[in-house]
Amino acid sequence: MVKRFAVIGHPVAHSLSPRIHAAFGRQTGIALDYTAMDAPSESFDAILAAFAAEGGVGANVTLPHKGRAALACHTLSERARRAGAVNTLIRTATGWEGDNTDGVGLVRDLTERHGLDLRARRTLLIGAGGAARGVAPSLLDAGIGDLYIVNRTPERADALADALAMPGRVHPRYLRDIGSLGTFDLIINATSAARDASLPMLQVALANPRTAAVDLSYGEVAIPFLAWARAAGAHDCIDGLGMLVEQAAESFQRWHGVRPETDEIYETLREHRAELVTAD
Repeated sequence: MVKRFAVIGHPVAHSLSPRIHAAFGRQTGIALDYTAMDAPSESFDAILAAFAAEGGVGANVTLPHKGRAALACHTLSERARRAGAVNTLIRTATGWEGDNTDGVGLVRDLTERHGLDLRARRTLLIGAGGAARGVAPSLLDAGIGDLYIVNRTPERADALADALAMPGRVHPRYLRDIGSLGTFDLIINATSAARDASLPMLQVALANPRTAAVDLSYGEVAIPFLAWARAAGAHDCIDGLGMLVEQAAESFQRWHGVRPETDEIYETLREHRAELVTAD
């Protein structure tokens, strides 16, 4: 019997995840059915329950449900627990297990595909929602230096810093004070601000000639932040396409016990980047 998988989000019709997992299935010889399921916030629990009742055995979770998905799980992996957010669901005999593959996907893309050394990089994380929560623990594990978190809602930045429990390395700050924070070697945009044209005003002094600027989105949504990064003189300007592929491969391995190769599908999607419209 072909196993059923899905990506659940709102909106989600644009998602590249079905294409990525279909490619992984062909590569590994694994038959699977992977679809996109749109779930407005008020319907997430009901849609997830219906998916399980209809035989769904695994799902990816995208905006805006990563925090809610963690609450729907019977158990959490260590990295999901640390993140407080879930992007991968695994059906077990006792319910859903939640995992988070975003952070390992981002670090793998930055270090292996782009050849960056993240160690001791003074880092600015813009945003404190599910995407930021998913990547912050892995960045700290990868050896970055001090991590500064700014968010439009200061309480969320404080909450993420508290959850990371590293007061000597992690520093929440008000978004309005971003201009006084100095320069950074790694700047990560983990907000969805570009979707509603509300990307915060960023000073060019935040970047230096060594800076890697990373948007966790890809396609058109990533354009404003990466345009700022280029104008500010950042050395590397990277969108979230590679992270998307790498986190998908990690999810695929959780479900099937096989890790697919990622370079071919990454290159295929990059060649068709005009089709990319937003981030998972």
